[in-house]
Amino acid sequence: MKIDRFLQLFVVKEKKFYPLYIEQAVNIEAAAKLLVELLQERKPENQKTLYKKVKDYEHSGDQITARLYEELNKTFVTPFDREDINRLGSSMDTLLDFIHDAAKRVLMYRPKNVNQLMVAMAQCIVEDARILGQIMDELDQLQKRPQEINEKCVRIKQIEHDVDNLYEEFMSDVFANEKDAIELVKLKNIGQVLEDATDRAKDVSDIVRGIIIKFA
Repeated sequence: MKIDRFLQLFVVKEKKFYPLYIEQAVNIEAAAKLLVELLQERKPENQKTLYKKVKDYEHSGDQITARLYEELNKTFVTPFDREDINRLGSSMDTLLDFIHDAAKRVLMYRPKNVNQLMVAMAQCIVEDARILGQIMDELDQLQKRPQEINEKCVRIKQIEHDVDNLYEEFMSDVFANEKDAIELVKLKNIGQVLEDATDRAKDVSDIVRGIIIKFA
């Protein structure tokens, strides 16, 4: 095989990572939007339909992650550190898992009343997902546009801080106003996983920021 053909194969392969990250970001945002709808939906049959869609996105996310690992195992020259490629893919998959877990808890617990602060936290997850989509769209320009990408990562960190405050307000409200102990536990468990999901979004952005530092 000619050397130029040999190098071309590597170039083609390394570009395959970026579309996979983009595809996963699209999955995450779609699932997050469905989670908001699920929290606001009161009809059981509609809740089941919305949850099934979230579950489908989670399953699709697992397949994307598997494809990413497969490409990583076949690629000798990667656009950035192999460990970072792996960690970034894994952290995005984990975020999607947490969104799925939140949706599953809503369906299983079916709380009598959905606190609007829960909806606000879910909407923050959607915003996280939207920003992550922008980051993944620009990831192949990481060396040329590190400042722009870093600013988006900082925004995700701020959202995580905002949701910490929302969660504290939510728990204070639940303990003050919810008299049914079972409903209290339901709300607490759903609220906790919503808050955790924004932590997982921050994990993704932290990995991207680490990659930026390595390129500096």
